[in-house]
Amino acid sequence: MQMNCSNNMLKTACPMLLVIPFLIVFISCTVTPTTDDVIIVDEGLRMKIIGYVAGWTEPDIENIDATKLTHINYAFANVIDNRAVLQMPYDASHLSRLNALKEHNPDLKILVSVGGWSWSGNFSDAALTSESRLQFAESVADLIREHKLDGIDLDWEYPGQIGAGNIYRPEDKQNFTLLLKEVRKQLDKMSVEEDRKGLDRYQLTIATGANEAYQQNTEMDKAQQYLDFVNIMTYDFHGSWTPTTGHHTNLYPSGDPSGMSSVMGVENHLEAGVPVEKLVLGVAFYARGWKGVETVNNGLFQPYETDIPNVSYSDLAANYINKNGFIRYWDNDAKAPYLWNEAERTFFTYDDEESLKYKTDYIKEQSLTGAMFWEHSHDVTETLLGVLFENLLDDTRIDRTGNE
Repeated sequence: MQMNCSNNMLKTACPMLLVIPFLIVFISCTVTPTTDDVIIVDEGLRMKIIGYVAGWTEPDIENIDATKLTHINYAFANVIDNRAVLQMPYDASHLSRLNALKEHNPDLKILVSVGGWSWSGNFSDAALTSESRLQFAESVADLIREHKLDGIDLDWEYPGQIGAGNIYRPEDKQNFTLLLKEVRKQLDKMSVEEDRKGLDRYQLTIATGANEAYQQNTEMDKAQQYLDFVNIMTYDFHGSWTPTTGHHTNLYPSGDPSGMSSVMGVENHLEAGVPVEKLVLGVAFYARGWKGVETVNNGLFQPYETDIPNVSYSDLAANYINKNGFIRYWDNDAKAPYLWNEAERTFFTYDDEESLKYKTDYIKEQSLTGAMFWEHSHDVTETLLGVLFENLLDDTRIDRTGNE
């Protein structure tokens, strides 16, 4: 996820749609989830669709089709003085309006995402000591109570890495796990106090990097036990930081020397020890682009002069795809579309309806738990959301008793 104004600041089913409840297994073998070690086992045989809603975009909340989502992650809260803090004056109103969507889908879960690209600078401090971790976890619990949330999503970009000029330490690797453990403990304590059970237990999720560096700086085999599921940010493989154009959210590798792909992101998590049933594949509702691209190979994997601010899929469909000199091409190896305007030497990489069909097929074939997208305002017609819903949720409706 990203969070800066110049770079698209950064991840419901029908009323009868549900996420299968989580089974809580306690290491102490007691029946009260207040022990230090709590393992979360997700029985989610039914798919999830998690949509990020960016608070700063003035989201059109009332027009979100809540029946096509299982979760909404509201972005972002900041980390200040070891506390999760909502900083924008309209956050409370937005969260109230998001909660009102439950009138259309009572099983919709509303979470706040903490951090993002620009607001991860203080995570390392918050995770540093047992005292700071407790302070952070208690602030999360307070935030959930105050805004009637269903859980929290942590988007630390990134443990053990500098990110956007952040504070980082080698011990982030272990401290991240300990932070998740403390947050999980506080959420379970609160669930017991409020008699929230099964599907209604407070949830803890994270957004993760797709590359190997993320795994090298975390302990995902240990961390995953405290998580309900993991949203992999399988996008932004190419951008202003790469020397050439390329696919930014391709499913499979193609001719890219970096070899990055969504499949690789999943495999990195599996190799790190995250169960497949806890993995959520990230998809992009926005395009990345470049100008001054070399006129070779229809602009794909070519050097460029400058990058272009991200373009929403809605804008792309209205003004660029096979319009105004842009031609849509398809990389069959990568299962990814791209746009090329040779006269203007301009190139765009993005997800569309065809690429999402391949991704949803992959999710089902590999038994992942669903899809996550960044972010809702980039798809105002909900065209891409519709593809996710039709292929992941529309044929998997169940009620609370588990009856088809």
